[in-house]
Amino acid sequence: MLFTDRLEAGRRLGARLEYLRGQDIVVLGLPRGGVPVAAEVAAALDAPLDVCLVRKLGVPYQPELGMGAIGEDGVRVINDQVVRETGVSPADLALVEERERDVLERRAARYRGEREPVSVAGRTVVVVDDGVATGSTARVACRIARARGAAHIVLAVPVAPRDWTVRLAGEADELVCVDTPRGFYAIGQFYDDFTQVEDEEVTAVLRRVAARSGAAAGRVDREAEITAGAVRVRGRLTVPAGATGVVVFAHGSGSSRHSPRNRFVASGLNRAGLGTLLFDLLTEAEERDRANVFDIDLLAERLVGATAWLREEPDVEGLAVGYFGASTGAAAALWAAAEPDARPAAVVSRGGRPDLAGPRLSAVTAPTLLIVGSADLTVLELNRQAQALLRCENRLAVVPGATHLFEEPGTLEAVTELARDWFTDHMAPAHV
Repeated sequence: MLFTDRLEAGRRLGARLEYLRGQDIVVLGLPRGGVPVAAEVAAALDAPLDVCLVRKLGVPYQPELGMGAIGEDGVRVINDQVVRETGVSPADLALVEERERDVLERRAARYRGEREPVSVAGRTVVVVDDGVATGSTARVACRIARARGAAHIVLAVPVAPRDWTVRLAGEADELVCVDTPRGFYAIGQFYDDFTQVEDEEVTAVLRRVAARSGAAAGRVDREAEITAGAVRVRGRLTVPAGATGVVVFAHGSGSSRHSPRNRFVASGLNRAGLGTLLFDLLTEAEERDRANVFDIDLLAERLVGATAWLREEPDVEGLAVGYFGASTGAAAALWAAAEPDARPAAVVSRGGRPDLAGPRLSAVTAPTLLIVGSADLTVLELNRQAQALLRCENRLAVVPGATHLFEEPGTLEAVTELARDWFTDHMAPAHV
């Protein structure tokens, strides 16, 4: 046996997926057997968990043999080869599909109640099952996630046949499996305990994970359309229950609200009880003009506009606002911090270009932390020169061995810890 039970399988799969931690992730478990596995993965990645409702269409006289699958949002996959070889008629297929669609709808109501599915738009979605056999249900689940706007799909299972990547090529952006043993006949042969999972267990697992993640205690995690001056841009607002402040991210040139580095830092701030807002500084049309990416005045104007929008949001009422800027975004953050309407409680710059904020630096009053890699020599010197112009409380932190993008092992973790400590030390509830 490969696994004692689904919980052990989930823990081992979660360890395999550790490289995803810090990204903007949603874990989707396939009921019923995939949900206990997915719960362990969600715990390992500190990610929200939801179900992806899929029903296998079993051959009428051999129901364990899948001839296709159906899922939410009307997604449907039929294995024409199985249908042809088993001689299933269109009428029989329609009858099976009608029956399974009814089961799917009843289970959706049981598992979620009145709760809407967790939003996957623009996020990394990890689709989890307790194994892959024919691949029909996994294929449908990936298509559901894609149809709902997932930015990146990872199909992850503890065990699968050796040819599973060939079968499912193109359905997910990544395929991850703990083991692909020889002699694969059925998923259950690789579990010591493969007891059928009941609906009550699925519901209990979802309830337990929701409580752990804070979803049942006031956590906010949603896509948002943000009014930033004269334009509306997309963003993601995450506010843990009991948050002590909210940090607005200003990304660097060539990046967006989906920046994996900023999302990594944001996840660390969320775990420390800080809210985050990651948003696009420019509209899609504006991004096509490269000059806008370096228009610090324009970027700062958007940041000030987003700050005003944020302060009107009920989810963050009374919370102090901080700025985290990367590269050119750091210049925008410092430029905006000098504006009377912005009033951030603290500013952190990662590999920033504070020199591009020019004469505005002396007008910044918010405590400012400049983080630079020791191997990013040019930017390090520019930060030293900019620090001399700051009149506010400030500090220059140099991360040993880090280059401009902090790609070296452990360097982005160091940035996250520095930013976390700076914000928690300097951000208190606002009195506006």
